Amino acid sequence: MNYYNVGKIVATHGLKGEVKVAITTDFPEDRFAEGSRLYLGPNRQEVTVKAGRPFKQFWLVTFNEIPGIDEAEKVKGQELVVSEEDQGELPDGVYYYRDLLGCTVVDDEKGEKIGELTDIEAPGANDIWEVTEENGKKFWIPYIPDVVKSVDIEQKVVRVQLMEGLR
Repeated sequence: MNYYNVGKIVATHGLKGEVKVAITTDFPEDRFAEGSRLYLGPNRQEVTVKAGRPFKQFWLVTFNEIPGIDEAEKVKGQELVVSEEDQGELPDGVYYYRDLLGCTVVDDEKGEKIGELTDIEAPGANDIWEVTEENGKKFWIPYIPDVVKSVDIEQKVVRVQLMEGLR
């Protein structure tokens, strides 16, 4: 089974087992909702979310299996992961980064290969995607409808229309 990182426990919060989680998921409302199943640390200890709430740039989370500060102290620094089977379906036009990375980027008008999608950043309003050309040169494109015309995860192909100055 595959597991995917959703956060890291960075500190305890209070005395009742609540922990502060630095999130690495785009879906914290789902991942840290009451009853959600996650796995903790290198041994993949199964934990169930008792409650979760946003706190500054973190999430404060309590787990049924961590009733107090003593138990919470022991899990500081550990990664939280979700199993592939617990991820669920995404709405149309939304993709997991792991599915996008490695896709061939093709010019929608000419049908020519431009490069490969090698990195994704989420700086604000929309993601930006790094494209690496065959010669090793890199450039960034915004994930907006004017540029990204289609995404075919099955075929691992992204079709784009580059605006002036992007390349």
